[in-house]
Amino acid sequence: MGEKRNNVTKSDNKKEICPHLKFGNQLKNSKVKDYQVIEAILYRLKTGCQWRSLPMKEFFRLSYNWQSVYYHFQKWSKDGSWETMWQKLLDKHKAILDLSSIQLDGTHTPTKRGGEAVDYQGRKKCKTSNMLIMADNRGIPIVCSDAISGNHNDSYQLKENVAKMIHSLKASNIEVNGLFLNADAGFDTKEFRAYCSDKDIIGNIAVNPRNGNNQIYLFDELLYKCRFVIERTNAWLDAFKVLLVRFETNKIHWKALNILAFTVILLRQL
Repeated sequence: MGEKRNNVTKSDNKKEICPHLKFGNQLKNSKVKDYQVIEAILYRLKTGCQWRSLPMKEFFRLSYNWQSVYYHFQKWSKDGSWETMWQKLLDKHKAILDLSSIQLDGTHTPTKRGGEAVDYQGRKKCKTSNMLIMADNRGIPIVCSDAISGNHNDSYQLKENVAKMIHSLKASNIEVNGLFLNADAGFDTKEFRAYCSDKDIIGNIAVNPRNGNNQIYLFDELLYKCRFVIERTNAWLDAFKVLLVRFETNKIHWKALNILAFTVILLRQL
């Protein structure tokens, strides 16, 4: 299977990740290989170390500096390569997903350096970034939103954020019509319920009594119990130390790190 680092084998790295990332010239004659750069990035993803603290000699036989590794990471973030790679991997391996229902949840991550999509969250008593995540019925994450400032709750611009997530799923040739979507009471808004109905998504959303909405909605309590798998998703993501506290000031870099964590989790299932 090849040497295994950060729960991704070298063979999976070369076969599943590298083909979707542009590296070097067309002749592929660079003395430093793309899979080595990716291994270094995955090391930071797993350990949470600073870029400058990467153990470069562990990954490269030749002299290579951490700035070059960071350059490739930010370049692939900026040109959308990480997201494109994820969409193609999801399309290729969607047969292993359990889409009998999907789970929607939000995360709030403490931030330490400020930056884009960062603001004070009273419940956490610190500055945070929010992100919406969807997972399949086994807890495998399948898509995330862009970063959202932490002073907003999960329902902030919910329709717009979920629409972008659905667009990404469609790019992976995942059919959303008829999907059962579980969401907690934090997502109980008339606008979001209408959006789900319009897209033929069956929203199994817990009613929020604080909304003062007396309308009766269909709600399957047995299906809703499947939401426990999103806690498994969160536990898997917490294993990537770089995701526990956000130090990235650029929101596209933060999203890229989450997508990389999704990639590792998916490849573990193969």
